[in-house]
Amino acid sequence: MTAEQLQSGYIFLLDKPLDWTSFQAVNKMKYKLKREFDLPKKFKIGHAGTLDPRATGLLIVCCGKFTKKISEIQDAPKEYWTEIKIGVQTESYDTEKPEILHQDISNVTEEDVKIALEKFLGEIDQKPPIFSAIRIDGARAYNLARAGEEVEMKSRKTTIHYIKDVEINFPLISFTVGCSKGTYIRSLAHDIGQELGVGAYLTQLRRTKIGDYKIEDATGDFLENEYKFENL
Repeated sequence: MTAEQLQSGYIFLLDKPLDWTSFQAVNKMKYKLKREFDLPKKFKIGHAGTLDPRATGLLIVCCGKFTKKISEIQDAPKEYWTEIKIGVQTESYDTEKPEILHQDISNVTEEDVKIALEKFLGEIDQKPPIFSAIRIDGARAYNLARAGEEVEMKSRKTTIHYIKDVEINFPLISFTVGCSKGTYIRSLAHDIGQELGVGAYLTQLRRTKIGDYKIEDATGDFLENEYKFENL
């Protein structure tokens, strides 16, 4: 790999670690590449689709002229391995905030879960979490929420293409979900809990695919010299 090749265009497939922001991952990559390849100050680099800090998995980073491909990649369908916990909720819909609103789940059956999941297949209306990066009057929703301000999120259309590989071990339920751009799996977890009448929140999330790109082809090592990449 050379500086000229990087500026001509590369796509790096990264396995984002837990508690890293997508911005931190790209900055780490940018610093390392600029240092090792003596790249210009204005070297272009960016990610194609944000992953929450509490999520792991596939993060696609585009360099050089391939930054023009970011919007195209972002529009591709996504796949996630998902784990939710029913009978309890959190304000953030994931593990960022502490558990609240504990409820009895003794009457929830596996059949109830399967019926509930089926109701979310296809096009659905979904409200993003208040702890999200969506801008409201120029401010990030999560900044408003963390400041204690009331945040009103508007519903949007999204599509759940499939839910498969369901495993139920109450209070935990795991499954693989394929979805369209803009889907919030945290909101899906919350909504499943509401459908079951006992609440739920997202305990684990791992992005496994974006379009034809797969997590199996990614690397999680940000510190070594070797990176897996794809030159389109």
